[in-house]
Amino acid sequence: MTPQTQTARLREAWDQRARENAKHYIATLQKEWTDEEFFASGEATVDGHIKTDLENICQGKDPKDMRVLEIGCGAGRLTRALANFFGEVHAVDISSEMITRATAALQGHPNAHVYLNNGIDLSPIPAQPFDFAFSLYVFQHIPSYEIIESYIAEVSRLLRPGALFKFQVQGSSLVKVNPEETWVGVPVSVEKATALAAAHGFELRYHVGDETEEFWLWFFKR
Repeated sequence: MTPQTQTARLREAWDQRARENAKHYIATLQKEWTDEEFFASGEATVDGHIKTDLENICQGKDPKDMRVLEIGCGAGRLTRALANFFGEVHAVDISSEMITRATAALQGHPNAHVYLNNGIDLSPIPAQPFDFAFSLYVFQHIPSYEIIESYIAEVSRLLRPGALFKFQVQGSSLVKVNPEETWVGVPVSVEKATALAAAHGFELRYHVGDETEEFWLWFFKR
C-alpha cells in the first residue's frame, strides 16, 4: 500500500471520528468532555511535558519569543495551550473536520495558525526557522514507517540548528500492524529511532518509555 493510499484512509477515518466524537478520539480517557475539561487537559499536558522540560525546550530563550510547530493538532486541544505559553504556534492536521474544530477553538489566539496537510509532509507550513517541535498521540496511529520518516525529515527541514523535536510514538514490539489500520501505528524501537534521527540530522539524546505505547523521544537538530 502506498503512503498516499494510507493517508487517504487515515483522513477518511479521522474525519469520521471528528464527526462522531472529536474530543473522545483525541483524548480517550473520557467518552464525553465539556469544552472546559477538554482544553484544561491540554493545559495539563503542557504543564507535564513542556514546563517540566524548559532547559531542553527553550534553551534559555523566552517562550514568548519562540516559534513552535505541532504535528497533529486535532481539535486544537494542545494548540491552544501551546499558544498560551509560546509566542507563535503553527500546527497541521490531516483531517479537515478536525481543522474546522481547531480553528473555532483558536478564536482569540491570533498567534496560533492551523493548516490542513496531506498527511505526509509539512508543505503548508511557512518556510521559516522554528525553535521547537512537538507531537503527542499522533505517530502512534500511523501504520507506516515511511510516513513517520517523512515527517521527521520535514521537521528537520524547519527546525533551527540545536532545536528540539520532542514527540511520542508507539513503542511496543508486541503490536502487529495491518497497513490498512487507522488506529494502531507501527512500533518504533530504540534502534529504529536512533537510525531515523541519524538519517535526518538529529541526535537522539534521551528516550523514555520504550516498549510502551507512550515512547517519548528527544531529537535534537544537529
